[in-house]
Amino acid sequence: MNAAPTAARSGLLACEVCRLVSRAPPQGSDAHCPRCGAKLHARKPASLARTWAFLIAAMILYIPANVLPIMDTSSLFGSQRDTILSGVMFLWSSGSFVLAMLIFFASIMVPLAKMIALAILAGSVQMHSARHRRARTRLYRAIEFVGRWSMLDIYVVTILVALVQVSTFASIHAGPGAAAFGAVVVLTMFAATSFDPRLIWDTQGEAS
Repeated sequence: MNAAPTAARSGLLACEVCRLVSRAPPQGSDAHCPRCGAKLHARKPASLARTWAFLIAAMILYIPANVLPIMDTSSLFGSQRDTILSGVMFLWSSGSFVLAMLIFFASIMVPLAKMIALAILAGSVQMHSARHRRARTRLYRAIEFVGRWSMLDIYVVTILVALVQVSTFASIHAGPGAAAFGAVVVLTMFAATSFDPRLIWDTQGEAS
């Protein structure tokens, strides 16, 4: 079968900054965007290598992000250290079902699903798979859309700290798990940004 037409095969380059599509210069010369002056590449340099590097680092930090306490609470009645899961269980037992489900989904399921999806995308491109290319493209768009909600748990801790610190009887501090969790979110964002979805369409043949 004939390969699907792409901008790269047509001699066109897309600017990663202003998104302008322009014709590639003669081979051997540097390409720059005629509108914003950014350097042009047919594909993001070392896209898969950088994606895997950020993704593996995020997978490693995902464990301490969920095991270490994300919040330290001190009061006249003692101190308590809560992980993400223990915080979800407390909210559920206290009747805050919607908030518990929201934090569980945004702080545990979304990062995990995002890492799995990025691994599928990077692995399929590395194996030169030509199957389900439209579905993989939609998957990448979904990753970009839901990625911003992964910081919800950090926002909750920040709001709690701001609210409780006004009291002289209790104090809340972010635990080491918060730093690990924030690193997971940032690393998965970097992994998603490093991945070039155009690589999905560089395979030969038609998707099944």
